[in-house]
Amino acid sequence: MSSGGNEERARIFVNEDLEHCDLIVDAIYKGGRSGNARDDPIHKMLGCGVQGGFRYRGSHAKPTVLVLYTSLEEPDWPDYLDIYTGKFTYHGDNRRPGHELHDTHKKGNLILERCFEQTHKSERSGIPPIFVFAKGGIGRDVIFKGLAVPGCEDLTEDEDLVAIWKSKRFERFQNYRAMFTILDVSKVSRSWLNDVRKGVPLSPNAPESWSEWIQAGKYSPLKAERIRQHRTKYEQLPHREDELGLLKTVFDHFPNPHAFEKCAAELLMLMDAHVISYDVTRPWRDGGRDAIGKYRIGSRDSAIHVEFALEAKHNALKNGVGIRGTSRLISRLKHRQFGVLVTTSYVGTQAYEEIIEDQHPVIVVSAIDIVGILRSKGLTTPGNVSQWLEALDL
Repeated sequence: MSSGGNEERARIFVNEDLEHCDLIVDAIYKGGRSGNARDDPIHKMLGCGVQGGFRYRGSHAKPTVLVLYTSLEEPDWPDYLDIYTGKFTYHGDNRRPGHELHDTHKKGNLILERCFEQTHKSERSGIPPIFVFAKGGIGRDVIFKGLAVPGCEDLTEDEDLVAIWKSKRFERFQNYRAMFTILDVSKVSRSWLNDVRKGVPLSPNAPESWSEWIQAGKYSPLKAERIRQHRTKYEQLPHREDELGLLKTVFDHFPNPHAFEKCAAELLMLMDAHVISYDVTRPWRDGGRDAIGKYRIGSRDSAIHVEFALEAKHNALKNGVGIRGTSRLISRLKHRQFGVLVTTSYVGTQAYEEIIEDQHPVIVVSAIDIVGILRSKGLTTPGNVSQWLEALDL
């Protein structure tokens, strides 16, 4: 095994060492270069299948090892790892019309259903270790993203596994959207992997957070704090053609900045289910705020509502929001309010740094965030984004 030339690069494991190496979060595992299935590094490391998003050792009815593989690049099936919360969104394998939800070649949706059913029934001992890998960039190279378990501590049984409807060429079909937790495990030892392959997953070599989840259902997510809290212009903007297409659909839909304000509030409601209401203010009497809304904290009778002020910026990609734009919102926040700035472009460095360094209670929703919100709700083409906008009478 070898590491990169400087300490900031990810650790790299070469193909010849894969049968004996540990699994380290965000390390790269290089595949072979012969151009066939034998190049696959996941099979060498874990003894499971060599293709597809679902790969397992054993049978689909009783897998002893489960691998979830994702490119993280499919716009129609936006798998997503939130490294700040440890939540991993993964889509099932029924991706063609004319097939029932569980009628898939790899039986991936059946595996998902069984894993989540066992989780809900507290029968966790029957759930195999789940290893998440992402595309590594070159050939069959992969990146280990973590050890996962079904569900999340803040999601109910109705929320962690959901069958969603999709359409393709005017034909409808269902697929699963599943929510997993990446456990706080930085390294999966080869010793434990050997135990798992022998059929003894709950061994002394098992990671502590995995054992605690199996035995007590305790979620210990791997959460990563940002070293640099403000985002650069590049980080706030989309760059792929499909992402730019979604943003352009939103931008072009509105003839003037004021018309975008209701859309900005609706995007916020899509982003967070705790946003429960909003009122768009009159353009000549907004007091520096384009909308006022309420955000729910807590549940049922113990919930409280916190007020927020929203500022919407309908800017072209090249026109960032500067200090003047952010100060307008900040200066008009009332006591116990927080602010949300939604822009179809980006917030300039100086303005963003001021928000962070002065600890202003302002959330920035930039162009790339808008794209992510739309995709997370299945709005993955300009056509269905247009339909969403028209349905809202925007």
